[in-house]
Amino acid sequence: MSDSTISSAWSDWEDRFASFLQKQTGNGDAAHDRAHVERVVTSARRLGQAEDAQPEIVVPAAWLHDCVVVSKDDSQRAEASLLAAEAATTFLRSAGYPDRWIDPIGHAIEAHSYSGDVTPETIEAKVVQDADRLDALGAVGIARCFMVGGDLGTTLYNPDDPFCETRAPDDTTYSLDHFYAKLFRLPDTMNTPAGREEAERRVQFMQSYLDQLASEIGEH
Repeated sequence: MSDSTISSAWSDWEDRFASFLQKQTGNGDAAHDRAHVERVVTSARRLGQAEDAQPEIVVPAAWLHDCVVVSKDDSQRAEASLLAAEAATTFLRSAGYPDRWIDPIGHAIEAHSYSGDVTPETIEAKVVQDADRLDALGAVGIARCFMVGGDLGTTLYNPDDPFCETRAPDDTTYSLDHFYAKLFRLPDTMNTPAGREEAERRVQFMQSYLDQLASEIGEH
């Protein structure tokens, strides 16, 4: 299949990515549903344009990055991105996607995960990683954090020290602690200037949310 065929049939390919994703995951878990994937695709497009990344790699990788979902408390969690890369590349080969892009797509998927700890080696992989991490921040990030906490049965916050002022964060017990254990560190892990700028903007919003929460629970 030629590059021109890909360009002319791009919307059809995206329908096929979405259909495969649905068959693989159903509705996904609370934080990795279809809406999450669509937000990551949107962010990846924007970051990819800013970084002159190849959309033929970025867009499929963004669509398929969570085609294998492993829950946060599963012992295989660190392998989820590798499993997703394997499933995605097998699908793309069977579907006739141009071979020269498949391995780079697989790398971008494998490198997207925070828990997988794989270094992105291409600009496309960096873009997809940034796009996925952006979805853990801002208004959506707050909602996802508490949705996952609810699924895992964690308490909203520690009533004795809600904002980890005198203790180490424990996000296995308190959902709010995840802000301090991971989320506020994400801007420093961004690979692209556009991703870092957006991450910092979203963290500022999260800080304002914490200020409001502190006033409501009597911590100010």
